[in-house]
Amino acid sequence: MMRAMVIAVFLFIAFNVYAEEDIVSLVEQQSIELDKKEEIVKKETARLGTLKKEVEEDIAKYTKLLKQIEKSLQQAEEKGNKRLKHVAKAYEAMPPEDAAARISGLDTKTAVRILLKMKSKKAGLVLGMMETKKATRLTKEIAKLKK
Repeated sequence: MMRAMVIAVFLFIAFNVYAEEDIVSLVEQQSIELDKKEEIVKKETARLGTLKKEVEEDIAKYTKLLKQIEKSLQQAEEKGNKRLKHVAKAYEAMPPEDAAARISGLDTKTAVRILLKMKSKKAGLVLGMMETKKATRLTKEIAKLKK
């Protein structure tokens, strides 16, 4: 019986040593895997940092470009408004009957834009000299724009 106990104690110790070696081996293996994963995370973080910087640079570049485009559009609109004011003044200088005949021949959008640039009193006289249907259509368009 004593012999059996000694064998049992020996087996218990051997099993514990084996189990400890397995645990140490497992911990070392997990440590190696964690180191690899940490390295992957570091590389991915660096890559994402580079991408973020590139995106921020692109945003800055496109924002600057957008501002340039907006400035160009504003300048073009100002030139167009200047020309339109000039045309409106020319129509204001004409007798209302002549201006009405000429504006009636224009497309609705252009006629409305010119009438809006004219002084209200002169535009009213011109509309009064136009064919009723055309004057009504132009008046409706003007009313829509002023809302």
